[in-house]
Amino acid sequence: MKRPGNAPAGYLSLVLHSHLPYVRHPEHDDFLEEDWLFEAITETYVPILRACERMDEDGVRYRMTIGVTPPLASMLGDGLLIARYRRYLANLRALVEKEVAGHRAASPLGKLARFYQEFLRQTHAYYEERWHGDLLAAFRDAADRGSVELVTCTATHGFLPLMSSDAVRRAQVRVGVEAFRRVFGRQPQGIWLGECAYQPGVDELLAENGIDYFFLDAHGILHGDPRPVYGVFAPVQTPAGCHAFARDSQSSRQVWSSREGYPGDPVYREFYRDLGFDADYAYIKPHLHSDGVRRNTGLKYYAVTGDVALHQKAYYDPEAAIERAALHAGHFLFHRQAQARYLAFGMDRPACIVAPYDAELFGHWWFEGPMFLEFLCRKAAFDQDEIALLTPTDYLERHPSVQLQEPSASTWGAEGFNRVWLNPQNAELYRHQHRAERRMVRLAERFPDARGVEKEALDQAARELLLLQSSDWAFIVTTNTSVAYAVKRLREHLQRFHALAEALENGTVETKQVAEMRVRDAIFPWLDYRVYRREGAPAVR
Repeated sequence: MKRPGNAPAGYLSLVLHSHLPYVRHPEHDDFLEEDWLFEAITETYVPILRACERMDEDGVRYRMTIGVTPPLASMLGDGLLIARYRRYLANLRALVEKEVAGHRAASPLGKLARFYQEFLRQTHAYYEERWHGDLLAAFRDAADRGSVELVTCTATHGFLPLMSSDAVRRAQVRVGVEAFRRVFGRQPQGIWLGECAYQPGVDELLAENGIDYFFLDAHGILHGDPRPVYGVFAPVQTPAGCHAFARDSQSSRQVWSSREGYPGDPVYREFYRDLGFDADYAYIKPHLHSDGVRRNTGLKYYAVTGDVALHQKAYYDPEAAIERAALHAGHFLFHRQAQARYLAFGMDRPACIVAPYDAELFGHWWFEGPMFLEFLCRKAAFDQDEIALLTPTDYLERHPSVQLQEPSASTWGAEGFNRVWLNPQNAELYRHQHRAERRMVRLAERFPDARGVEKEALDQAARELLLLQSSDWAFIVTTNTSVAYAVKRLREHLQRFHALAEALENGTVETKQVAEMRVRDAIFPWLDYRVYRREGAPAVR
């Protein structure tokens, strides 16, 4: 069904939330958790950026929203991590060359080794030759070409509702906006709230910082006051004047679910079986970290196959997987068209179907994900005219009149109301976090105009608090993945913060103490501690 005036029946708003916790360990020659970044660069960020460039070169008309969080941006632009990624990629390419030499070209493993050889050659060419190690410039270029809209996030993916005051919530928002401005040279129109966590009043902090829109899970709008006239298929305007866009559950389920969704298809690449564990130890050891512990290399030779044990998996067939990704892209688009046609009968404007995902799902967890996205954009552009891809800014320009509503307190994640980030496993951390937050606000008011080493110490204390507030640590503890590392990070940031606070309060700050901490936790080098001063608060002498 086409609406009057050549308007489409509906809109699809693809949103990719690119985020990793800030992991940087200059005190070690190599560090396992730094591989999180290197894997994401290789399997997610480079493939998605390359797909966007190909589509722009081919004249594909599409619009997509990509969030780049401040911690991720800081890591992508960090000289130490860039050098370590180059070393990581060179090591992986050397391993692939050994695999190519060790398997006949016509054998299943020989074909796959050569597939990875070409995949990594293209990755190296894009990262090194095209962008000289500067992926932030690649993201800026994607935005400048006009097909991608970039959005920011709270400073360290902080979970705003579980912070102790508006003063510290405001700092998370302000630093997130300023980090975006400094990296991308523009004011962000939208923000991804850490974990989509919202409570009434957060919109005021966003409006203060020039943010026009943010994203919620479906129940954030469905349970809002008053009830939404158009459900989740049109944004609402909050009391502070910001706009909230809600996630569509149907489109999410088709992609997110490893069992019901596309990633669980038998022909796709199996994530959990890797050469790092399959190969003979003596063979793989030169390509491991200095500790010699087996780890994932990214060379995965097997397909999902079905509900069988890992040792029973069939060999991966990249060509079959590409064909399936194209089929699934068509299937996804077909269902969005059907949604739009159905919704058109009850709306006075085209429905806005918002499909937000963690970007790392595409490529890292679901290897074929970037291909799926590219097929989807191309099919939407050339194969139909019922669904148009747009960004939230596009929608608001076309349909500026929206319902006024106070959205409900909500998050995404299991049960949708904080449980993943506040439960018996991680609740204790908030007692320590809140104490540090209150202390930081007091310090900012006690030292209203610090200079020299005192200011450096206050700035570093602010960095330690921001890193402590990352929602990733509570998430890791709940999911029981890298718990020891998350707890280690929490303790270290707390210890460094309180050491600085005590030195400031006692007048015993030492330049060496601050410098050592700044080398380790180098995020936001421009940060000014006064971001923690409460609005209108008098200085405390």
